[in-house]
Order: sequence, then C-alpha cells, then structure tokens
Amino acid sequence: QVQLVESGGGLVQPGGSLRLSCAASGSIFSISGMNWHRQAPGKQRELVATSTSGGSTNYADSVKGRFTISRDNAKNTVYLQMNSLKPEDTAVYYCYAEIMASTSTPGRYRALEVWGQGTLVTVSS
Repeated sequence: QVQLVESGGGLVQPGGSLRLSCAASGSIFSISGMNWHRQAPGKQRELVATSTSGGSTNYADSVKGRFTISRDNAKNTVYLQMNSLKPEDTAVYYCYAEIMASTSTPGRYRALEVWGQGTLVTVSS
C-alpha cells in the first residue's frame, strides 16, 4: 500500500506564509513527478506546481514568484512554501505523485498515480 499524507494547512492572514508537506510511504521503489494541485470552492482542481526527481520545477502563473516547490528525495517528501498569500489562494491543496511501487515479485513493479487526502488553506483577515 502506497499513500501520500499532507500536512501544514491552516488559517493565515493575507500577506502571510505557510509551508505544506507531503510524505509518501509504503512499498516505494522510485518516485518521478511530485506535484501540488488545489481546488477552491466551486472551482475545478488546478495544477499549482510540479517537480521532477531531477530537480526541475514549474509553476502556475498565478503563483509564480510567491510559491516554491521543493523535494527531499531521501525522505520521499515534497514541500510547498507559500509566501505573500492572497485570499484567492484559499483552497484545498492536494499532493500528487507518480510512483513505481515494489511488488511481491522481485524485479517487478507497479506504476501508480497517487493523490493525498488534501489539506485546507484559508487566507483571510
């Protein structure tokens, strides 16, 4: 069983900062992409930031210059540092990962796309 567990959400005032974490656990052989998505009330889920195992990153235009995605590959963990938060950043933030999971057969793996349960970020005064 492979799972992602997010933490770090909460209530913050406009202009404030939060750091989200997402840790992958289970029978993991390797992880390629680890991304952050968000879904605001009444809106579709949108991609916020992406990261590769090699260190490449990309951001949605709405968060460029304010958010930073980073990874600790040794800990199978991805972070999202969010600065200069705005009320429109209010959403449930989801972690997503592309994982090669080990199986009971040596040398055989399963390719999985795994989502976390989400963590709520509320930006309000």
